[in-house]
Amino acid sequence: MFTGIIETLGLIQDLKKEGTNLQITIQSFITSELKIDQSVAHNGVCLTVVDINGDSYTVTAIHETILKTNLGDWKIGDCINLERAMKLGDRLDGHIVQGHVDQIGICKKIEPSNGSWHFTFEYDEKLNNLTIEKGSITVNGVSLTVVNSKKNEFSVAIIPYTYENTNFKNFKINSKINLEFDVIGKYVTRLYTLK
Repeated sequence: MFTGIIETLGLIQDLKKEGTNLQITIQSFITSELKIDQSVAHNGVCLTVVDINGDSYTVTAIHETILKTNLGDWKIGDCINLERAMKLGDRLDGHIVQGHVDQIGICKKIEPSNGSWHFTFEYDEKLNNLTIEKGSITVNGVSLTVVNSKKNEFSVAIIPYTYENTNFKNFKINSKINLEFDVIGKYVTRLYTLK
């Protein structure tokens, strides 16, 4: 379980295919605090630490994870958002984030807005995910509030702190991003579609 409040950024050092799996090695300031078998969210994707070497650690992504996320587009040198799992009893500063990406979205618009930015993302409506005004959404692991909700797109407002301390500053038009829709909304949608 995560909160969507990014702790730090990581730098991809190595990518190795192992059958249909992908071994990802990341350099990070939090590596010394990690342990093998620990869950870490990488751009919102929950992956398990399988090796630690100095200031770098390695995680494994299985084929299904690669298909449902933007991991297949990652390159050596890419900067990714990192968050360790929350501790029981900690504050929930973001919202309940599972680290299970629902689908990939596409950045369609980036607009400066008096010191902040509005980002608009498009997603495939056929997968029955939805957003609501002032509801929660996770973009590359970042817990955000939906500003403008439409059938297959939404916007979020990004303050300077979030822009500088996450990989939002690297987004461009047509960047692929990982989306995890609000878990409560997913349960309501599921109940509605069962009737």
